[in-house]
Amino acid sequence: MTEGPLTWKEVAGLVEEAAQKVKPYILHTPLIYTPILSTQTQLQIYLKLENEQVTGSFKVRGAFNKTLDVSEQRVSVFTASTGNHGLACGKAFQTLGVHGQVVIPSTADPEKKARLKAAGCQVIEHGSDCEEAENHARSLAADAGLPYISPYNDFLVIAGQGTIGLEILEDLPDVDAIFVSVGGGGLIGGIAAYIKWKRPECQIIGCSPSKSKVMYESVKAGKIVQEASHDTLSDATAGGVEEGAVTFPLCRDLVDRWVLVEEEEIAEAVFYCLSQHKKVVEGAAGVALAAVKKVHSSYCDKKVAVVLCGASISITKLHNIISTHISKDQQPVTAQL
Repeated sequence: MTEGPLTWKEVAGLVEEAAQKVKPYILHTPLIYTPILSTQTQLQIYLKLENEQVTGSFKVRGAFNKTLDVSEQRVSVFTASTGNHGLACGKAFQTLGVHGQVVIPSTADPEKKARLKAAGCQVIEHGSDCEEAENHARSLAADAGLPYISPYNDFLVIAGQGTIGLEILEDLPDVDAIFVSVGGGGLIGGIAAYIKWKRPECQIIGCSPSKSKVMYESVKAGKIVQEASHDTLSDATAGGVEEGAVTFPLCRDLVDRWVLVEEEEIAEAVFYCLSQHKKVVEGAAGVALAAVKKVHSSYCDKKVAVVLCGASISITKLHNIISTHISKDQQPVTAQL
């Protein structure tokens, strides 16, 4: 177990440990070059395909790293999720023989709810957003005297997600910048800690939808703030950041730049991945790619990695994006990107 506050260099050390622990259970996902967008932006852009990860998202890295720790002491745990983290934990629970209960908000995507139940998770619906679900899961765990696995507010979860940074450096050692979507900060916190330890000159860019940007506003204010999140295609990054979150200092101290994107920009990026690479990605993945397009002039001729964090998008949302962009003047999305 890892207890108490850690420095970012200690977190980076945990990333190396996590890489060895989770290796048997996850994929070293591809890092592919995207020639069309690279030519248009005068960058060398590489896409880190976490949408092809086990369970369809990066979350399985942190889920396994944490569950491997608690499975040594307990056979039952609680967690909370809007979908991706829950599915990842479900896979870890099933693989490692741990009984898990997943609390989700009642507003979670119905398809994700169905997938959680199909994965064998005991699903408990509570509250209208991620924060309410997380608080309820913590309370249930405390009452039962059982561990709680946070989607982001845990150093072992953060370290698991940080293994993405380790893989990027293995595949692209001279990377100049990495664009990462931000919700609670677990993904970017882990990646940033490892990258700044091994390649401090590499810039880490935090990317958020303008409709849900709590971590961005918190870093700007110098403290965790509570602000309403609105409906966004990037539902995997939506929601608040709990008080005392260990991700906040990592985001505050290690992220070099923040970029906010609009809903249409996210949709265009999702459509680009499908039309040009035949890859299905969720809105949160589109956020990072949209951010590159928005600020590309700052990185001319640089090698840039974009973390496509997951593939969990509903058929309805994907259909609407395809319909809109195919009918838009019959122009391919490459003309817009």
